[in-house]
Amino acid sequence: MDRIIEKKKWTAKKIATIAGVAAITGLIGFSYFSISGKSRLNVKNEQIIIGEVKTGAFQEFIPINGVVQPVTTIYLDAVEGGRIEQKFVEDGAIVKAGQPILKLANTDLELDLVNRETAVYDLITNMQNTHNLADQNSIRQLNQMADVDNAFAEAERKYKMNKTLYDQKVVSYQEFKASENEYNYQVRRKKLTIETLKKDTVATNQQLVQMKQSLVRMQSALALMRQKAEDLTVKSPVDGQLTSLDAEIGQSKNKGERLGQIDVLSGFKVRADIDEHYISRVFTGLGGDFQIGNENYKLKVKKVYSQVSNGRFQVDMEFVGSVPKGIRRGQTLQIRLALGDETQALLLPKGGFYQQTGGNWVFKVSADGKTAYKVDVQLGRQNPDYYEVLGGLKTGDKVVTSSYENYGEIQELNIGGESK
Repeated sequence: MDRIIEKKKWTAKKIATIAGVAAITGLIGFSYFSISGKSRLNVKNEQIIIGEVKTGAFQEFIPINGVVQPVTTIYLDAVEGGRIEQKFVEDGAIVKAGQPILKLANTDLELDLVNRETAVYDLITNMQNTHNLADQNSIRQLNQMADVDNAFAEAERKYKMNKTLYDQKVVSYQEFKASENEYNYQVRRKKLTIETLKKDTVATNQQLVQMKQSLVRMQSALALMRQKAEDLTVKSPVDGQLTSLDAEIGQSKNKGERLGQIDVLSGFKVRADIDEHYISRVFTGLGGDFQIGNENYKLKVKKVYSQVSNGRFQVDMEFVGSVPKGIRRGQTLQIRLALGDETQALLLPKGGFYQQTGGNWVFKVSADGKTAYKVDVQLGRQNPDYYEVLGGLKTGDKVVTSSYENYGEIQELNIGGESK
């Protein structure tokens, strides 16, 4: 007898079809949510740092390190080279102006000095001999002049007498002409003798003047040579403390080589290195401050060295007001150098987020503190503590300021409880 077979409602084929449709629908929904919805990430409270936006005083400054130095330093260089023969003081000693520090020996310089002294003495002797010879020659010339004057007077007397007698027809023409010729000869002889005497006097005077000028030049050169010999004894140019002395007995030093320095103890300055990025913003008169203990001290830029080396430049700063007691040369100070005046601004605490966002957006925490979502912001100036907020946030807003390095393309943070 025939039996009616009941048709099954959930066949294997039907179940497989429904499962397939559901899977496709779920995949489509998930893809749509991934594309159109916000991606979220759960974070724990202790994994993030939250900072609050506030209004307060803002001053742009940079942290720099400065080294305490004497306000004036005088460098000691070897004016003349030589071998160190004697040390009068040790490094670190307090010295007075003119006090000997080192003595160098230089045999070549000392020998040159002796030779120059000998040359000067020889020239002085030659001048004395020349002067004596000139005196003797002058005496001979004067004696000769006396003889010429006497002969001239006798010839003139005879000539005048014979002329009178010849006019009176007492003497012959021959005798008159002889006296006339003798007289004319003595006139010419006297004239030549006077001229010779003048020229000899002028020549002798010129010779003496030239020798005196040579003597003056040689004495000046000798004085310079003696000064060079005296420079072999290195002396302190000012009162102060001898530091960085690099000299040992028997050691040879070249001309111009650095021997040490004298620190004038009348005061201190601070020399600081600054990144070249700020070279256009640093100028004389800028202020800075630092702390020692619980005390705050002020400085200001006195001199800017424009030369850049290894990406940094230097400034000298002077103390404004009181100077810390017991401060020492070489001490390092951590200084805050102000780049502008203090103003009121909206402030956001600094944090690691800036490296990922460049200050263009942040995760702002919701009012209930359970989520944080992206918002665009505008940040301006900064100092080691705060960013200046120009837009996108207001006083009282809270922002995740820790690093966003692991967040990728996350749009929203779900802030959870403490980790267990």
